[in-house]
Amino acid sequence: MAHLCPARRWSLLIVSRSGSFPGMVPLPDTAIDFSDLRSNTPHKSERSNEDWTVCNRCETYRPPRAHHCRICHRCVRRMDHHCPWINNCVGELNQKYFIQFLFYTGLASLYAMGLVLTTWLWPVDRSFPGKMEGVAGGISNNHVQMAHCIVLLVESILFGVFVTVIFYDQVVSIIMDETPIEQLRNRLLKEARREVAHTRKPKIALLREVFGRGFVICWFFPCNCSPPSSGAPAYSYLPNYDV
Repeated sequence: MAHLCPARRWSLLIVSRSGSFPGMVPLPDTAIDFSDLRSNTPHKSERSNEDWTVCNRCETYRPPRAHHCRICHRCVRRMDHHCPWINNCVGELNQKYFIQFLFYTGLASLYAMGLVLTTWLWPVDRSFPGKMEGVAGGISNNHVQMAHCIVLLVESILFGVFVTVIFYDQVVSIIMDETPIEQLRNRLLKEARREVAHTRKPKIALLREVFGRGFVICWFFPCNCSPPSSGAPAYSYLPNYDV
């Protein structure tokens, strides 16, 4: 297990390295004129790729699946998230090292849990507690040692569970080919469509618009039992679309 510490430190050093390493989109040397995008005439980017978008904060073109980080103030390719623990974004170029860092941290937590449990339950010198009882303050020292073992065990478990959950989430996002930002965006789009579907008029209101707003029994008679609606129906202007 001695190789875990250098490997974890090296992966942490790489993943926390600032600059363009996460996959930041380079900024243009000169300002780009985006006035053509506001015109009515269709315009294609010089890259001739419809998936390229324009970031109004960086004022540059960004490739597909790139997102703007409000902390780094840059667009990152295939941005997963901004991790405060490494003080850097996790993107296209350093996600591998971020997963390695989680893996080695999880193994280190598991090793720490096993070491604490082994030292606590099966001490090397089994006669040590008996010797300490004859010394002044020996019982107090045993209590302090037990408290330290409990704190270390709880800390190892918490860190182990934390990095395991993040590691699992990273692997799932890779398998699903969808970053957490894209998952959130797709979820919001689905909820918006669901809200639009649920905010339609009630079925009884839709029936009353056709059969009239009078009593339901009047729907079965060929007569106009409801007063005409006040005001003419309003129509919105539509451009010259081909129908």
